[in-house]
Amino acid sequence: MGTALAGLSLGALLLTGCAHKAEQQGPAVVQKTPSPSAAATGQPTYKVGNPYQIGGIWYYPRADYDYDQTGIASWYGPGFHQERTANGEIFDQNELTAAHQTLPMPSLVRVTNLDNGRSIVVRINDRGPFAAGRIIDLSRRSAQLLGMEQQGTAKVRVQILADESRAIAAAAMQAGGAQVALNAPPSSAAPVPTTMADGSPVPKAAPRPSVTVQGQALPPAQGGAAPGPSPAPSRPIQAPTTIPGTTEPDGRFLPAPVVQQVAVGPGPKKIYVQAGSFTLFDNANKLRARLAGIGPSFLAPTMVNGTQFFRVRVGPLDTPEQADKVLDQVVAAGNNGARVIVE
Repeated sequence: MGTALAGLSLGALLLTGCAHKAEQQGPAVVQKTPSPSAAATGQPTYKVGNPYQIGGIWYYPRADYDYDQTGIASWYGPGFHQERTANGEIFDQNELTAAHQTLPMPSLVRVTNLDNGRSIVVRINDRGPFAAGRIIDLSRRSAQLLGMEQQGTAKVRVQILADESRAIAAAAMQAGGAQVALNAPPSSAAPVPTTMADGSPVPKAAPRPSVTVQGQALPPAQGGAAPGPSPAPSRPIQAPTTIPGTTEPDGRFLPAPVVQQVAVGPGPKKIYVQAGSFTLFDNANKLRARLAGIGPSFLAPTMVNGTQFFRVRVGPLDTPEQADKVLDQVVAAGNNGARVIVE
């Protein structure tokens, strides 16, 4: 049993593939944690953060510069426009930002829609999504540029831009604007946070101009907020210059709305629920057999750093909604580390 649990835990970290809101955009449903008090003060900061618990699930933020996963993206917008994000900013649905459960804030990631090949760079500035089966929660403008606004969800690949994100972290450390916590295991007596944001409002950016994708213009974002009052002076966190964009007076880096069209391979991408990953075949096969009543279950072997793992999967599944139902069943069967992946 100990070997199985260790294999499951390690495999989930190595091999598997918003948040804060209770809003429905098309078929996407996400959860929301309470906003901090309006009296909170401070400027946007660089944060990694302590382990935290939402809905009975622990999340472990860390600076993972190898992050590269596939899964289902959702988006959030009108109901949360101008609310505070987890690193102290004010959410602007017209900027290219996103919420992630564990990556540093801010960091830059490339998000690619695996159905249409559209790819953009967004800035992580919030925590989430905490809806089961989602790996990133995008701003409305990001969803528009990726071509997923109407359907509400999309199969995506999320890749951290390691060099650029390291540069942001280094600049934050030098400027003294970083809040970085050690990733120590949580104490059973530790309080369970329900909010993770602080800081005062920062100026709003004007709506972005139109974007060009292979010669075809996309419309600008609608309903942009007017710039707000200027904040107290703060030391800016300078952004890397290798990614097009602008650095605002308060130090925020705003990626430019550049959409790349990339090759994503032939045929539709398939959705699976990955229940766990084991180094021992027998343990993986026992779990596969237990999940056979839920749906087609199988083992997907892979090698990581010279070690073979046996990933236990259920699928393929036709839609994110079907994957959500299967994921609920797999978790209810005692596999809390299960998640949705796309291959």
